[in-house]
Amino acid sequence: MTSPSTSLRLLVVDDHTLFRRGLIALLSRDPRLCVVAEAGDAGEALKLGQQHQPDVMLLDNHLPGVHGVEALPQLCAALPGTRIIMLTVSEDADDLAQALARGAAGYLLKTVEGDDLVSAIQRVASGESVVSPEMTSKLVAAYRSALSTPADDESDVASPSQVGEGRAQSAAVQPGGVQEDAGVARLSPRERDILREIARGASNKEIARSLDIAETTVKIHVQHILRKLNLTSRVQAAVYATTRGA
Repeated sequence: MTSPSTSLRLLVVDDHTLFRRGLIALLSRDPRLCVVAEAGDAGEALKLGQQHQPDVMLLDNHLPGVHGVEALPQLCAALPGTRIIMLTVSEDADDLAQALARGAAGYLLKTVEGDDLVSAIQRVASGESVVSPEMTSKLVAAYRSALSTPADDESDVASPSQVGEGRAQSAAVQPGGVQEDAGVARLSPRERDILREIARGASNKEIARSLDIAETTVKIHVQHILRKLNLTSRVQAAVYATTRGA
């Protein structure tokens, strides 16, 4: 576990030793990343996090004792400089919404490709929020439910901004307003097609296949969409598209 000063410092938290070691071996191949510690439960994660102050923590949900989602508030409070990505097998919409509401900067499924995981780590470290494409549609559904359901108990119901981005800013995805509608109008027809695909949770590869264009072209269009709409992530773009019928 060498630690070049220019590498992102990672803490990997998973109670399955074989998976954890395999993940560390995979991540250690990339010189931009450095795994500084590993933990098997939330308590150990807190202790090692305070000791090593990692840039990003990869946190499993199904941990012994306190689950990852339940540990998020304490971890976020104790490690304000660490961005936390849930890396889990859970495709449950409630786990997703609770994770983002409690401070996670990302929610990825363990089926994620290695290159996509590295990219997500870098994006989260730079201030973005990431969600697995398979979970985006569930996130949008949770967001719309939060908008339409009165929150009688503020402590138990996540606000739309909490569901959408956790600790990240979400003002750009609030519904209504002339400025936002004008933003959609600035998109080209192809960009609107891609925005609709993002809203349904499609990955870049799936969008490329659906629209019969190159995946690199999709990536460029996504960058243009985010810039034109003044957004910072696909998550925001998905919510934006849904609340406007783009």
